[in-house]
Amino acid sequence: MRKGEKTKQHIIIKSAELFNKKGYAGSSMQDIINVTGLTKGGIYRRFSGKDEIAIEAFQYSGNKLKEMFVEAANKEHTALKKIIAICSVHMDTVNNPPIVGGCPLLNTAVESDDAYPSLRQHTVGAFEDFTSFIQTILNEGIKSGEFRKEMDTESVASFIVSALEGGVMASNLMKENKHVEVVITQLKVLLHAYQKRE
Repeated sequence: MRKGEKTKQHIIIKSAELFNKKGYAGSSMQDIINVTGLTKGGIYRRFSGKDEIAIEAFQYSGNKLKEMFVEAANKEHTALKKIIAICSVHMDTVNNPPIVGGCPLLNTAVESDDAYPSLRQHTVGAFEDFTSFIQTILNEGIKSGEFRKEMDTESVASFIVSALEGGVMASNLMKENKHVEVVITQLKVLLHAYQKRE
C-alpha cells in the first residue's frame, strides 16, 4: 500500500471511531484533524469534506462488522446456531463492543435522517444487506430440512435484525448486557418453534 493510500486509510479508520462515538453531527473537521494528527490540507488532499469521509468511514465499520458476522457464522453447522452466533457478536456490547463506539448500523441509523440523505442511503443499504444475510441462512435452513417450509424468511429475518439492534440500543442505554441476552434467548425460542419435529 502506497503512503497516500495508507494516509487515506488512517483517516477512514480514525474517523470511523470518532463518528461512532460522537456521531456525525457532533463531529467537526477539527475533530477529524485532532484524531488523525494530520493537517487540514492533509485531509482535504484526500477527501472533499466531512460527508465523503463519513460515508467511507461508515462503509469501513460496516465491512468490519460483517466480517465478524461471517466468521462467527462459519464456525457453526446449523442455521439456528449460525444466527445465534451472529447475534452473539454483540453479547458484551456494553463493555466490549465489536466496533469501537458500538454498532455502526444502529448509531448511524439513529442519526441519518433527512438532514443527511446520502448517509441515510448507505445506512438503508447496510440494513438491507444484514437482513438479506440472515434471510439467506434461514433459507438454507429450510433447504436442509432444519426449518419448516412455511417460515416467512423475509419477515423473520427483519424481526431478527430489528430485535438485535433494539437489544443493543437498550443495553447501551441501560449500561447492562441483559437486554441483548434476552433478545438472543427469545430468538432461540422463535427459531426452535420453526424447527421440524421428528
